[in-house]
Amino acid sequence: MTDFLVRKFVKDYEQVHKEEVRTRYGVLSSCVGIFCNVLLFIAKLLIGMVMHSIAIMADAFNNLTDAASSVISFVGVKMASKPADREHPFGHGRMEYIAAFIVAFLVIEVGFTFLKSSFEKIIHPEVISFELVPFLILVLSVLMKIWMAAFNRKLGKRIDSKVMLATSADSMGDVATTSVTIAATLVYGVFGWNIDAYAGLVVSLLVIWAGIGIAKETLEPLIGEPIKPQLYKEISQMVESFDGIVGTHDLLVHNYGPSKSMASIHAEVPRDMDIEQAHAVIDRAEKKVLEELGIYLVIHMDPVEVHDAWVLGVKEQVREVIGQIDSRLEFHDFHLVRDGEEEECINLIFDLLIPYEYGEEKQDELRLEVLERMQEKDSRFQCLITMDKSFVGEEKE
Repeated sequence: MTDFLVRKFVKDYEQVHKEEVRTRYGVLSSCVGIFCNVLLFIAKLLIGMVMHSIAIMADAFNNLTDAASSVISFVGVKMASKPADREHPFGHGRMEYIAAFIVAFLVIEVGFTFLKSSFEKIIHPEVISFELVPFLILVLSVLMKIWMAAFNRKLGKRIDSKVMLATSADSMGDVATTSVTIAATLVYGVFGWNIDAYAGLVVSLLVIWAGIGIAKETLEPLIGEPIKPQLYKEISQMVESFDGIVGTHDLLVHNYGPSKSMASIHAEVPRDMDIEQAHAVIDRAEKKVLEELGIYLVIHMDPVEVHDAWVLGVKEQVREVIGQIDSRLEFHDFHLVRDGEEEECINLIFDLLIPYEYGEEKQDELRLEVLERMQEKDSRFQCLITMDKSFVGEEKE
C-alpha cells in the first residue's frame, strides 16, 4: 500500500535529495495522517460515548490531536519549502522542526487533560458498558495505527525526515494506548471489573511520554546533532575518490532543514602538487557532492608529505604510540618541521582526535605521555599537539 501511494502521488519519488520531492512526501504523509486520524477520532468518540468509557474518549481525542498535528505538519512542510530570501538566506527548512515541536506540545496537553479526568473518575467512578461491535472496531483501529506507523517510518527513512520518524513513533504510542483501553474493556466484559479510570490514567501517561519523545526528536536538529556515520562515509569517500586527494578529515555538516545542509571538510593533497591543479580537483569534488547529495560543500586544502620515507616513517611511529595509549585516539594534519641547521630539534605537529570524556587534566597527561614515548624513539622530537573532538555520531545497531 505504501509503495502504491508513493508511486501514485509523489512525482519523481526516487529523487529524494530534491527539495520539491521531499515536500511531496511530506504532503502525502500529512494527508494520510489527517484522513486516518479523523476517521479514528469519530469512531472512538462514538464508541466512548456509547460505552461511557473515559479511556476510549481520551484515546479518541488523542487521535484528534494527531489529526491536528498532521495539519500543522502539512503547513510546516509547505513553509519549509519556501525559497531563501534576504531575511532567511539559508531557506526556511527548519520550519518543519518547529511545526513538529508545536505538535509535541499539543500531544502533551491532551495527555495532561485526560490525566486530570482519569483521577476524577478514580475518585468518582462511573458505570461503563461492554459492546462487542465497538470492541471489534477498537481492535481494527489498532491495526490501522500499526499500518500508519510502518507507513511513516518507511517514508521517514526514505527521505531522512525526523518529523515522519517521530510521527511513526507517535503512532506506535497510539497502538499502546488503544491496546490498554481494549484490555480494560475486555476485563470489564469478562470479569465485570471496572478499571476504566486506571486504564485512562495509563493512556494519559503514554500520551504524555509520546509527546516528550516527539519534542526530544525535534529539538536535536535545532540544538545541533552529530553527523550520521553513513553520511560521513559518503562525503569522505566521494571526496577521496578524486585523483590528487590522499585523505580527508574535520568534516562538519550544518543542518538548516531536512533538505538544506552545508558542510566543510579538509582534504589532504601532496605538498608538491601544482596549486592550480589542486584547486581544479577540489572544485570538481565540491560540485559532485552538491549534485549527488544536495550538500553545499567547502573544501579546505591541506598539503601533506607523501614521498619522504623518513617523514612517513615518523608519522607511523606517532600512529603506533597513540594506538598503544588508547585505541580510540586518531590523528591528522601531521607536519614535521626541522629546527636548526643541525636538526637539534624536530617538531611533530598534528591534531589529536580524543573522546569527549577527556577533561583538561587528562589531555595534559596525554600530551606528556605522547611526548615521552616519542622522545624514547628520538630525543630531538618535540610534539605540538592540538586536541580535537569528533563531530560524528555513533553507529547504531
